[in-house]
Amino acid sequence: MRVFFILLICCITTFAQNEKAQVLVNQAGYNLGESKHFVCVGAKDGAKFKIINNTTNQVVFEGEILNQEGWFTRFNPVSKDEFRVEVDGVGTSVPFWIADHLLEKIASKLGYEFFIDVRGSEDPINANLPKVYGGGPSRDGGAYGLETIFECLQYASNPALYDRWKTEFGDKNVPDLIELILWHAEFAYAHVAYQGPVANRHGSLGYEGQSRMQYDYWNLLDQLSVVCAAYHDFLKPYLPREKYLKYRQVCNEKWMEYERHKVVRYWTYSVKWVDAGFQEFNEMGNAYGQSVFSNLFMYLCEKNEADGKPGKYLKWAQESATDIIQNWDFNNPRHMWWIRNAEHITPQALAYFLLIAPEHAPKGTKEKLNAWATHMYQKTNNFWKYRVHSETEWAHSKTKELGGAPALGGSMFAVAYLLKDTRLRDLGWAQVDFVFGVNPVGAHLSNKSKERVDIGGYWEGVEKGWPGAHPNGYGMLGKVRGTLDGSPLDKDFQKVKVVTTNGNEGQDIISKDAYATEGWCVSNRGWQATLTFSTLGSQHVKVLSREGKEINRAKAGETVILELKAALNMDWNRAEKGQVLLAVNGKPATAIEVTETGENTGIFRTSYKIPTSCRSLQLSYGTLGFAKIADLVMR
Repeated sequence: MRVFFILLICCITTFAQNEKAQVLVNQAGYNLGESKHFVCVGAKDGAKFKIINNTTNQVVFEGEILNQEGWFTRFNPVSKDEFRVEVDGVGTSVPFWIADHLLEKIASKLGYEFFIDVRGSEDPINANLPKVYGGGPSRDGGAYGLETIFECLQYASNPALYDRWKTEFGDKNVPDLIELILWHAEFAYAHVAYQGPVANRHGSLGYEGQSRMQYDYWNLLDQLSVVCAAYHDFLKPYLPREKYLKYRQVCNEKWMEYERHKVVRYWTYSVKWVDAGFQEFNEMGNAYGQSVFSNLFMYLCEKNEADGKPGKYLKWAQESATDIIQNWDFNNPRHMWWIRNAEHITPQALAYFLLIAPEHAPKGTKEKLNAWATHMYQKTNNFWKYRVHSETEWAHSKTKELGGAPALGGSMFAVAYLLKDTRLRDLGWAQVDFVFGVNPVGAHLSNKSKERVDIGGYWEGVEKGWPGAHPNGYGMLGKVRGTLDGSPLDKDFQKVKVVTTNGNEGQDIISKDAYATEGWCVSNRGWQATLTFSTLGSQHVKVLSREGKEINRAKAGETVILELKAALNMDWNRAEKGQVLLAVNGKPATAIEVTETGENTGIFRTSYKIPTSCRSLQLSYGTLGFAKIADLVMR
């Protein structure tokens, strides 16, 4: 890493003695109980910083700069106030919050609203693919968007939250996110054999020497597979069985014909300069790891059917995971950053195997993820905590990398949870901070246009958005809520905005010439995955005695307390509601309402009297691999 660190030192030593840089924080703020850091390029080691309550003007935390960054992870106030960072001799940050599940509060809804807005048509069946760039379901995308997979996982990670929002899509009686999932399922089923034209595409599909596809309809089976799995977990009240059986049937019938049973290589031909020709994996057709996801989903589906054949899907999932264990090369850019928005699929698919069926995961699964974590430590060893390309290159020199930090956080959260690795989880939060402004441009990665703000399509608390955007590109994303637009290029990592000691601006090099282009549905998918996997390490269910002590044994007839901690604290001024599932004696679970213990606590409880006939009790929250479970047996 010698050359890279020389670059880093050159970046720092360009400051004159009388210059100082911006104090760059997560503009929205930080989650309680999670890592918190800021960057101040050019600040000397040992420089003092203070956290100040913006309302009272009181100093509430103090620390020192080291390696151009400050950490205040230990500061966890229960407050509705905003805070700011002041660095001695440098300046002050914008205000920010520190709050229970703040990221989920300000970003969860936008995470799926993007996919409502970006649909290529209102009608999923008569979608008119020849007029949609890429064909859809999302504008400027094909079936490779895999939207349905990550929509289902998002719901599964925090169902009581998404059950609240029913007002803007569908018949107003069904959660909006569920309606969106069902829309995508209908689109996939209606076009599962579509071989006609699309409005345009950056290349074609199919193996070299074979007839070309303009639309990647094979990938629609991946989108249907998760719906088949979710039917048995949470979609049954909303998806008629006869329709589900049609989805299941077409998956079973076409699975091998569409080669969903294996890792697909060299299948996408691209005319884009960044990945021209046939590459082993490509964000526009075949991601490394998607066959792990889809075969696991079909395994979950089939094991719930009397005539199901789960064994073959489990075998194919194991073979696909083994392929990753044996062949995933961290030093091959075409397996990592160069596959851009597809990169996050690989570690998340391998991690998902351990979440959903750990007893069946191939030997070496956890070890491979541990090796990936070590690789990430090495590649993020800089004050931005940015995953660099090499010893001489921070990021791509010509194009955005929204498949990087916005999606990398989710991979780190998933793997950290499985490895019980707090250091890796901290790195995941640093990726979130990067999205929200702790980056060389000092801006959120989304353009803060008036059009987006006016439709509630921007993140609360963010002052400065990405400097430019292309609102009328292929995806027409100008009025799409929650769109990510740009990220720093390699040149930006060697620039900062400096301010002279007399308060006048010096050389303005932060935000200058920041690369602007259009966002993309597959980029927002990676961000959606980060919002989903972030909850893995922060939610729990517990059974407590009436004195508040966690227990795993009780007496039938006894009154206990059911507790849920989850990202449900959306209103800091009132106690809110949630739901948990409770199964008695192994019977089907029923929903139990829980109430927040007070304003802005994020802890939800209810009293429960154990039936006299009870032998065992299981409390749970979440589904499809995200379930938090507490078991209670009778003594």
